[in-house]
Order: sequence, then structure tokens, then C-alpha cells
Amino acid sequence: MARYRPNPPPARDGLNPSCVVVPAGAWATALDFFDWRFDKVARSDWVARFAAGDVVDEDGVLLRADSLLNKGQRLYYFRNVPDEPTIPFQERILYQDDDLLVVDKPHFLPVIPSGKYVRETLLVRLGKTLNSSTLAPIHRIDRDTAGIVLFSLNPATRNAYSKLFRDHVVHKTYHAIARWNPDLPWPIQRHTRIAVSSHFMQQAEVEGVPNALTTIRPLLHDDVLALYELKPVNGQRHQLRVHMNALGLPILNDGIYPELTPEGSQNFEKPLQLLAQSIAFTDPLSGEPRRFVSALPLSELAAIQADGIAHEPAILQSPSTDPTMPCVQPQRAARNPA
Repeated sequence: MARYRPNPPPARDGLNPSCVVVPAGAWATALDFFDWRFDKVARSDWVARFAAGDVVDEDGVLLRADSLLNKGQRLYYFRNVPDEPTIPFQERILYQDDDLLVVDKPHFLPVIPSGKYVRETLLVRLGKTLNSSTLAPIHRIDRDTAGIVLFSLNPATRNAYSKLFRDHVVHKTYHAIARWNPDLPWPIQRHTRIAVSSHFMQQAEVEGVPNALTTIRPLLHDDVLALYELKPVNGQRHQLRVHMNALGLPILNDGIYPELTPEGSQNFEKPLQLLAQSIAFTDPLSGEPRRFVSALPLSELAAIQADGIAHEPAILQSPSTDPTMPCVQPQRAARNPA
């Protein structure tokens, strides 16, 4: 028996349609079904969506408000997206082939739609730029974090790249700026258990079997601040922020640790000083080593000095390089979004 393959309509302005399957029920019309299924949406809103051609079946046929439905029928609809805050920073495509897309994500931009951000997300921006409805992130980083994010362009090879992260064979390096403490025994391996804290926005270290391992070492420091290299083995939510905070070294400009700041108090001039600086792995398709490096800077220690916080920085240790993982340069030009 042939495997069923969904046939969604193409994306609109980078936005993919949502899908719903009709269950058993006694609905006289398509409008009645959607009004029942999404009872938080006004009936008049669905009337407008049907009139605008925003609801189609799996064959791409536009549905009317009075269309009849069948049990098991797969329907697609486009969401109404209200105005949302503009994120005034641009992503940059570093590398693209038929299967893989590597992007430098700026601070403040979410990777996928969530909450009040739909259009102003990396996934939707790139979907519009590339005119792609098959684009999907292979992994994610926090909205507050900048740096390297990998996307899959080809559903047929997507699992091969996702498996690298499931098997923990991807080498991720982050840079962060935080307070300097010369009394800690550098370098440090922080191996603890992280779980949800009392507030859903925060994570915390708790007793129990460790599920998060991070190696942390300073690269540069002065009397007050340091540039740290962080290498996580796991990918727990907020892992690096939690580990740095547990050491008494919360990352500079962190609005969640140690204190949760009110929503809407973000300052575009003071981004979280955390960067997904590089990512390295063996390509599962070609077997070749790959390493991608972010071109985005964190605030220079010299710039922090100019603000009167730090003194003349001194080199403690240069960033390490792995000669077996040469930096991959962009191989195919891709236009940046407007």
C-alpha cells in the first residue's frame, strides 16, 4: 500500500499553511466545522477567510463557507497574522547547497514562530527570501542568542542531519562575555541536572542525574570582564545561561538570569552577550568534515572599556583551532532578504 504524502499548498510570504483533519461529526458546512474546531476564533473571521481564499483542501481546491466536508478530509488554512514588532537586524546566509542552509542569526530574532512573533522569525524570513515551503530548522538557539543556525532544504535528507544532533556528534562552540573571576579553577566542566524552575521562563540546576555538560574556559580577560568559550555537549534549554549563572557569572545583558526582567523591557542596544560562534560535524551525505563560523561580533572588551566598565584587556589564551575541521566558505551566493 502506497504511503500517503500530504500535499499542502505553497507558502505565502514565507508562511506555511496550518493543517486540520476532519473528524467524525455532523457539521452542515465547512464554516460550521471551523467555527466548532476553533471556538476561540470569531465566526465572522472564518467567513472572511473563506471569502479571501484562505482555506483549501488537499487537492488545492478553494473551499467556500458552504462547502460540504467528509470524515478524514485534510484541510489547509492560512492564519491571520496581526502586526508585530519589527526586529531591526538582518540575518545572513553563510552557505547553501541542495540539502543544507547555514545562517548567521542576529540577536532578538526568534528561529521559529512563537507567541507574538510570526513573520519576524528566521524561518519565515528565509522562507520568503528563498521562496521555499520545505525549509525547516535542524536545531534551534534562543531568541536572545546570535550566531549559527542550520536549516534543512530537502525533506529526503533532513533526518540524516537531525540525527547528528540526536547522537550528540555535533561540536558546538559559543562565546560569551561575563564577569571575570580569577579564583575559579579554570577551565571548568559543569556537569549538572537542569530542570524547569519555579517560573516557567527560567531553568535551574537541581539534584539528580546530570543531563547537561558544558566545558567553560576564558579566552580574554581584564580586571572585571572576560570573554569565555563555552562548549556544550547536551542541548538543555538555557543550558549555557544556567551554567554561567550557577558559577556566579551571569552572561552580560541577560534578561532572564539571575533576575527575570519584565516583558517588553528588551533593549536593542544591549543584546545578550552570547554567540553561537561555530559548529562542526562530519557531513552525513558526503563524509567530509564541515565547520561554519559566525561573522557576528560580541561587544569588544575595548568597547566595554569605553563605557567605563572594564580596563585594558589582557590576552589569557587564544581561541583553539582544529586543523581537521577547516572553515567552510560560502560556496553559492544567496541574496539576503530586503
